[in-house]
Amino acid sequence: METRTWAGVLAGAAVLATGASLAPVAGAVGAPVAPRDPYTRTELFFGTERPEGGAAVTEQEFQEFVDAEITSRFPAGLTIEQARGQYRDAHGVIEHERSYVVSLVYPSPTGRAAGAAIEEIRRSYDQRFAQESVGRVDEPVKASFS
Repeated sequence: METRTWAGVLAGAAVLATGASLAPVAGAVGAPVAPRDPYTRTELFFGTERPEGGAAVTEQEFQEFVDAEITSRFPAGLTIEQARGQYRDAHGVIEHERSYVVSLVYPSPTGRAAGAAIEEIRRSYDQRFAQESVGRVDEPVKASFS
C-alpha cells in the first residue's frame, strides 16, 4: 500500500494546477539530486488602498498593471498571491488593506538588471495608484526549473 503525505498530495495538486515540474527533494530515498543554481527571490508587496482616499485598486486594475509592467520585464514567470496586510502610514496611522504579493525568481548573475527593473515596477505602481511605497524583500535561493 502506498503511503501519501499531505505535502505530496498538495505538491501534486500544485503541479496539476500549474503544469510546473518539481525537483526531487534532496535526501529523499531513491531520488536523484537535481543540480540547483543560485537564484534570487524577490517578493513585492502591493497595497490597494490609496493613502489620500479614493477607490481601492481593483483586481482588474492590478492585473492590467501586472500585464503591462511586470510581465513585460519578467516574462519567464511570476507568482501572485492575494493577502491582507497592515502598515503604519505617513501620518502614523495603522492601515489595514487588501494587498498582493508578487514573487519573482531570477538567476542571481542577472541581479543588477533585475534590480533596476524591479525599482521601475515599484515607482510605476507608486505613481499610477498614488501609493506611499511598495515593499521589497530579496533573498538568495537555490532553485531548479527542470
